[in-house]
Amino acid sequence: MPAAPRLLAIETSTDTLSVALGTGAPDGPLWQHSGPGGAMASTTLLPLVRQLLDASGWALSSLDAVVFGRGPGSFTGLRTACAVAQGLAYGAQDSARPEGLPVLPVDTLLALAEETRHAHQQAGEPAPDAIAALLDARMGELYVALYSNTPAGLVPLSPAQLCAPADLAAHLDGQLRASLPPGATALLAGNVFEAYAAALAGLPGPRRPALPGANALLRLAPALLAAGHGQRAHDALPLYVRDKVAQTTDERERQRVATATAATVS
Repeated sequence: MPAAPRLLAIETSTDTLSVALGTGAPDGPLWQHSGPGGAMASTTLLPLVRQLLDASGWALSSLDAVVFGRGPGSFTGLRTACAVAQGLAYGAQDSARPEGLPVLPVDTLLALAEETRHAHQQAGEPAPDAIAALLDARMGELYVALYSNTPAGLVPLSPAQLCAPADLAAHLDGQLRASLPPGATALLAGNVFEAYAAALAGLPGPRRPALPGANALLRLAPALLAAGHGQRAHDALPLYVRDKVAQTTDERERQRVATATAATVS
């Protein structure tokens, strides 16, 4: 991998679609787009990639890797990002690269934590001990992962997992106690604070609304590629965490009642 790799990053795990082309270096070239995702991602993603390649003057075959947010997140969004990343990687096949471009799947919660770390740093705010990355998993649950914020980068303290909003405080407290020195605190980051306002009302710690983005994927990619995390295109897979896609009618009704009760209590 060259010192300044040419990278394409794709993030469609939420209702926001994010694409970026660059080297991942702080002062490196960057072409980017962010806009509505969700159901639109499958039809708009490839034209957006082409627009960025045209704007940069880089050919697809000149790229060194394709990076994508592998999940957890929207099932459809994750499948879209993975399939497009694989298709683009295969599209660059030639005699020198018979398997196409390397593909780098990156955890979306790590990208969310990196987006938060970077924004915090750019604002001149003190570095937090840890960042708790939180994404709305729908169906009354969150995706959560905790990262230690070290001078060498973000270090995962727990794998991505599902958590009920009411259980989040105890979960994070246990992780912090088990992994960091006494008194360590976590910056809470994600898109869950409005959706679960009642259940998270008493959750301690500073909060920052945030989403995973393609720029964060670019910043993370060089170190991950250097550490050997790149894969052949056909080996790349989404990370769902949850196997179940939808609730039954009874489960939706129980969730509605529980949410209404929590709002009344709060």
